[in-house]
Amino acid sequence: MLERHIGKPHIAVVGAGMGGLAVAATLRRAGFDIQVYEQASRFARIGAGIQMMPNSMKVLRGIGVEERLRNTAFAPYSHLNREWDTGTVMRELPMPEELFGAPYLCMHRGDLHDALASAVPAELIHLSKKLTGLDQNGTGVKLSFADGTTAEADAVIGADGVHSLVRGLLLGPDKPIHKGRIAYRAAFSAEHMKGYDIGASRTKWWGTDRHIVMYYTRTDRSELYFVTSVPESAEWMTQESWSAKGDVNELRAAYAGFHQDVRTVLGACPDCHKWAILERAPLPRWSDGRVVLLGDACHPMTPYMAQGAATAIEDAAILARCLEAVKGEDIEGAFSTYEAHRKPRVSRIQTISSANTWMKGGETGKQADTSWLYGYDAWNVPLTPTVYDPIPEQKAA
Repeated sequence: MLERHIGKPHIAVVGAGMGGLAVAATLRRAGFDIQVYEQASRFARIGAGIQMMPNSMKVLRGIGVEERLRNTAFAPYSHLNREWDTGTVMRELPMPEELFGAPYLCMHRGDLHDALASAVPAELIHLSKKLTGLDQNGTGVKLSFADGTTAEADAVIGADGVHSLVRGLLLGPDKPIHKGRIAYRAAFSAEHMKGYDIGASRTKWWGTDRHIVMYYTRTDRSELYFVTSVPESAEWMTQESWSAKGDVNELRAAYAGFHQDVRTVLGACPDCHKWAILERAPLPRWSDGRVVLLGDACHPMTPYMAQGAATAIEDAAILARCLEAVKGEDIEGAFSTYEAHRKPRVSRIQTISSANTWMKGGETGKQADTSWLYGYDAWNVPLTPTVYDPIPEQKAA
């Protein structure tokens, strides 16, 4: 059992993904004693890209990894949305840094994970620790792991993703909701493109029942990434693996009628992966006593707004601020404040993302406003319950 630090609240973080490492980093920044427990035996560099918008980049700036990411990541000129066959621009949002006070960067997921890991001392991250039990008493929580070891903490943060073991222990098992869609994805060397340039923007090509998003992941444009959403037969819908192999010929056939720019990228792609796009019902609560959930563990969402990891990173800053505000004493109160502030915002994002309407074009008034999303500053926003006016953009595409 790990030694407890008397007089200094000890927080156990379950999960060393983006959200787990981000909250470990923000808690250390706030002066808390943390330990991170990850069930994987090693960190793997999964072949996937990720977009970090200004709202999450502000948190990464506070953690101290912004410059590291700037040195390698691609900074798109804009969000560019085009019709699937003609290429007609449906909507474009230029994203200069001064617009929302932070850059918009596209990168490899492995580069973001490495940057977050650099902000947490390696000795605080424990691998091969699969959680099997949580036992709360009046003053703390005992964690049990599959290898027979245990640990104690003043509080536990479940940042263990969409398959969260912590969520299951708190709220019981749940089943994913499938809506008959899968995503193909691939990150590959731009050398395969034989000099063809996909452009300076992150581009989403909107089809009638499918789409594809593509962008560079490196500042030198040496690597590009795409991710899709297409209908799929029901028998494949139970899988959520990021590592399942896809068939590039099936992928190319699915986009056979798309613009030549799309077909050029897919024609150059050497291989791909695919996973089912699954959703989960909103949770009645995010915490129980001294245990709280974060990121995909409590608000998993479709990838259509590129806000899954971003909202988990926002969670990290808000949760650290809530605990810091009570000096680590009223832990349950801090968790309640965190949930009250975060739930309205992430619920709105989940709803719009599920509908897959964001930035499609034709928006007016409130629908055209992006400042509520990208202008959010988790370090400085008041720690009060958030209120977002409903907007009529939830009809599915």
